[in-house]
Amino acid sequence: MINTATIDTPAYVLEESLLRRNLQLIRSVAERAGVDIILAFKAFALWRVFPIVKEYIKHSTASSPWEARLAMEEMGGKAHAYSPAYTGRDFKTIMDCCSHITFNSLSQFRQFYPEVLKHKDRISCGLRINPEYSEVETALYDPAAPGSRLGMTREAIGEHLPEGVEGLHFHTLCESSPYTLERTLQHVEAKFGDLLPQVKWLNMGGGHLITRSDYDVDHLVCLLLDFKHKYPNLHIILEPGAAFVWQAGWLIASVVDIVENRGIKTAIVDMSFTCHTPDCLEMPYKPVVRGAYQEPVAGKPTYRLGGNSCLSGDYLGDWSFDCKLSAGDRIVLEDMIHYTLVKTTMFNGVAHPDICLLRETGEVKILRRFGFGDYKGRMG
Repeated sequence: MINTATIDTPAYVLEESLLRRNLQLIRSVAERAGVDIILAFKAFALWRVFPIVKEYIKHSTASSPWEARLAMEEMGGKAHAYSPAYTGRDFKTIMDCCSHITFNSLSQFRQFYPEVLKHKDRISCGLRINPEYSEVETALYDPAAPGSRLGMTREAIGEHLPEGVEGLHFHTLCESSPYTLERTLQHVEAKFGDLLPQVKWLNMGGGHLITRSDYDVDHLVCLLLDFKHKYPNLHIILEPGAAFVWQAGWLIASVVDIVENRGIKTAIVDMSFTCHTPDCLEMPYKPVVRGAYQEPVAGKPTYRLGGNSCLSGDYLGDWSFDCKLSAGDRIVLEDMIHYTLVKTTMFNGVAHPDICLLRETGEVKILRRFGFGDYKGRMG
């Protein structure tokens, strides 16, 4: 175990050994099931570790021209693209950097497909479908909610696929199990089953939390093999993001001060929940704090954790500890790599955490350290 006192705070720390553990499992699932599992940049885009990632998987998925360029420049291959809306200004970059392009509507497909036909490289086009079924409980993350702008219902597509559509894409999962996928596929088949023999590929989107300890990997493999047997014309693609770095890294901060108001003690730390772990407030969820009790324990020192921005709601709580906290103590928030690095902000000019890699040798390598120039550059 690394001595956290040797790490300057705040800092995100990705552990190479845990990253490789996840990558090995993901690759094994892809090989056993005969499918492609590709990295979704929307959850993890730390390109400085892509040399490690590329040892196990070769492809990625992008939702913007910048993500598409990142795939070409740092993953060394073309991306699978999906966006709710492509613009004429950006679409050339999408075509130059992508092998597969999924459209969110028939109007977008009709607008851009003539450009695809003129492009020098072979590009496979698809449509995002909405099976109108999701088990995601948080409305913010539910792509199949009534009135959703994401994907087309069967009524929107009609009886036949337009000429040039070679694939279908659905994404309705979030940190889900293979049993959720199994139920989702039943709805996909019920609404779009007659279209599946007409296409070459089916992208089952993200949200497959393959590397979670209780995930039934064998059931996923059997499910995918059975589905491929039923539709032998289909090439199956999965594009999880969080699974690649699930429980593979953490965020370390230092206690700066302890304040008390009406019996509530808050340990103010040198990081911000709203800036550095926004999903904790959006989902919301309470992260595990290393060495602490996840819920308050009577008789033990108990603290709310407060961020260092001026947003009133920049806090989470409460955790109990065996000893009282003091300024200078280290706080480690577990599992803080997925959907954190990609969503952070510099609100309030709060210092951005370092990004570090804990090598298998025990060396802590600083991949990126931010300064005033990064903040100023974002402001103009």
